[in-house]
Amino acid sequence: QVQLVESGGGLVQAGGSLRLSCAASGRTFSTYAMGWFRQAPGKEREFVAAITWSGGSTDLADSVKGRFTISRENAKNTVYLQMNSLKPEDTAVYYCAADWRRSTVPLRQGDQYAYWGQGTQVTVSS
Repeated sequence: QVQLVESGGGLVQAGGSLRLSCAASGRTFSTYAMGWFRQAPGKEREFVAAITWSGGSTDLADSVKGRFTISRENAKNTVYLQMNSLKPEDTAVYYCAADWRRSTVPLRQGDQYAYWGQGTQVTVSS
């Protein structure tokens, strides 16, 4: 069983930055594909970013390209989401997800992930 704990959310003004962290339990974190998703009130969960187990490949939703970056630090069992130039429409609960299958491509679909965190709230004020 893998446990994921997100942190780093909060309230920020439009144009500001936040860095979300997702700390994972387990000795095999370096083999997990990781992803970030978000869900705004009244909307469906949507893909934000993903990174392969090796860190060699990443993928971002079109809505965040050029503003967000996903990275991982396997020595710390942590994946990050750096969010710059935040907009009010980025307001959502952000979830970290992990999958143990060594996919060689970033995973964009929620049902491809086996484990989920509890989420962290990001609120961007205008």
